[in-house]
Amino acid sequence: QVQLVESGGGLVQAGGSLRLSCAVSGLTFSNYAMGWFRQAPGKEREFVAAIRRIGGSTYYTDSVKGRFTISRDNAKNTVYLQMNSLKPEDTAVYYCAADYYGSGTYREQLYDYWGQGTQVTVSS
Repeated sequence: QVQLVESGGGLVQAGGSLRLSCAVSGLTFSNYAMGWFRQAPGKEREFVAAIRRIGGSTYYTDSVKGRFTISRDNAKNTVYLQMNSLKPEDTAVYYCAADYYGSGTYREQLYDYWGQGTQVTVSS
């Protein structure tokens, strides 16, 4: 059974930092590109960041470039999202997702497995 379990969300003041983790089990982690997406209240889910299987190529949506960093530890089957300089507009439920032999795409329909999400709330 494939499981993606996010953790690390919470309430933080603007300008603060959070580190999200996504622990993956039930699949060969190194075969999957990993992505982070988010969904704010009343909005569609959007791409945040992605990382390729091996080699570490990363991709970000423009609004988080320079503030967020995606990374992975293939030995721990875990992907991370370090979020710095948080803004109220970063408030959302954050989801991790796995894309089999993926390229680190922003297209959510190409991801095969999803976590349940973790809430991030940034107060002004």
